[in-house]
Amino acid sequence: MSTAAPSSPSGGISRPTSLGGVLSVPGDKSISHRSMILNAIAHGGALVQGLSSGDDVISTMRCLQAMGVSIEPAGAPGSYTVRGQGPQLTEPEDILDAGNSGTSMRLLSGILASQSFVSVITGDGSLRSRPMQRIVQPLKQMGAQILGRQDDSLAPLVVRGGSLQGIEYDLPMASAQVKSAIMLAGLSASGDTVIHQPALSRDHTERMVLAMGGKIEKNDLDLVIHPAELNAVDITVPGDISSAAFWMVAGLCHPNARILIQSVGLNPSRTGIVDVLQAMGAGDSLQLVDQRTEGGEPVADILVTSTELHGVEIGGDMIPRMLDEVPILAVAACFATGNTVIRDAAELRVKETDRIATTVEELTRLGAKIEPREDGMIIR
Repeated sequence: MSTAAPSSPSGGISRPTSLGGVLSVPGDKSISHRSMILNAIAHGGALVQGLSSGDDVISTMRCLQAMGVSIEPAGAPGSYTVRGQGPQLTEPEDILDAGNSGTSMRLLSGILASQSFVSVITGDGSLRSRPMQRIVQPLKQMGAQILGRQDDSLAPLVVRGGSLQGIEYDLPMASAQVKSAIMLAGLSASGDTVIHQPALSRDHTERMVLAMGGKIEKNDLDLVIHPAELNAVDITVPGDISSAAFWMVAGLCHPNARILIQSVGLNPSRTGIVDVLQAMGAGDSLQLVDQRTEGGEPVADILVTSTELHGVEIGGDMIPRMLDEVPILAVAACFATGNTVIRDAAELRVKETDRIATTVEELTRLGAKIEPREDGMIIR
């Protein structure tokens, strides 16, 4: 990555006169979690490359290791070998700590629901304040016994696993974490599990389960998960589109930019940020180059050059496809002509922090004209 910046006589921050280069972003966090979890409950060994080094993924790995799963570095940074134990893991000797990771807690709870032991999973102060009833309720319906604070809605969660029954469940919100927890439990259930989704959410779990020999039927927004044991598979984790989004916005909004972002995962359930930036006028300044499929996931290089953007209104089914990218989209909207309205994103208020409030507060400090809404924001 190359930049050329003028000196700042006041000692403040100066924008570089140009922004250009070729770069790679960290491995996709969602796929990293799932590559560890699914290979851990599969039969055989697997090599996972390009794994995210973020704390959340490390939390997942440590929890799996505490349940007897062998996870060892394999040379290059981000490369690990995983020795699956099959569906039944080893009872942990201590409390499982998911750190700050909602993905770790929710997906691992789906695994713990079918284990033949009692486990306790907790996290840091932020995670212990995040809603868990959304996974506790369906897992209880399947036969797991789960206790938690405030009427089983908050961690720590005590999970007594056992024999599960498949259920038919209407998801109250489009959530990949909730869907995945139910799917993971459904793999070890007696009978099929049917999930009705209100809207599309990221489908990395479905793709990976199918690649490992599982059986899932898709009918529009409905999923049927058949009980199955999985076979471990090698996985190369593509670049994280959430991380790439920062460079996309930087390149589009900078007046003299040309950036190539290599090997970014472009799962259709995650490309809302690309679609919205195109709707804002990115056009040929945001190009997908060398599109291909790697490990069942669509991947491409992204070429970004400078352009002018205009405001848009987004909400509805688009939000689950770009929920994590809403804050950086708000930055792009600050550079666009006209107003941008973001709605139906109330889920951002129950992340590790209230991302709506934080985004509005920080951009306001930088001089943006931005107003919070209960489910989003308006950027003028």
